[in-house]
Amino acid sequence: MSTGVLSSLRIRTARLAILRELSAKIGETCNIALPGRDAMVYLERVETEWPLRIQLPIGTEVPFYCTASGKMYLSTLPKKHLLHYANSEKLTRHTENTITDPAALADEIESVAQQGYALDRQEFMTDMIALAVPILETNGGLVSTLSFHAPKLRFNVEDALSHLPALQEASRALTALISND
Repeated sequence: MSTGVLSSLRIRTARLAILRELSAKIGETCNIALPGRDAMVYLERVETEWPLRIQLPIGTEVPFYCTASGKMYLSTLPKKHLLHYANSEKLTRHTENTITDPAALADEIESVAQQGYALDRQEFMTDMIALAVPILETNGGLVSTLSFHAPKLRFNVEDALSHLPALQEASRALTALISND
């Protein structure tokens, strides 16, 4: 096995260990997603033990504008690019909470940039709450996002935010994996 492949396997093993630990702390499904061309793409995930869960397997693509991971990514775009995206993207309504107004989306993304985290308040799927934070390169640029999601039956926004410190800690550990590569 080549050194590069072995290094990638070690990083993946460590990445999954961090996700498993986070999922155990929160009790919900945790994900790492990468920005793709038109959507966020799930790279890794650790499923919750709960029988009631939302199935979005590795490789699933989800919209930028109505998911916590996608909004986290959008918050890293220069304002000019964000406004172009908001005004040119077809903002399809997925639920009654989906933001479909370009100006409202730009305001939401500006808040995300200031807060350093993003929420999905039942915007992509009815009865699903999600929280995302960035995973950063050593230069501070976004590489991917770390998030968890849960049915509203078990979590509300306040419950989700109570796990923000654990999510941020896991994000720092994932960032350290990248910088030590």
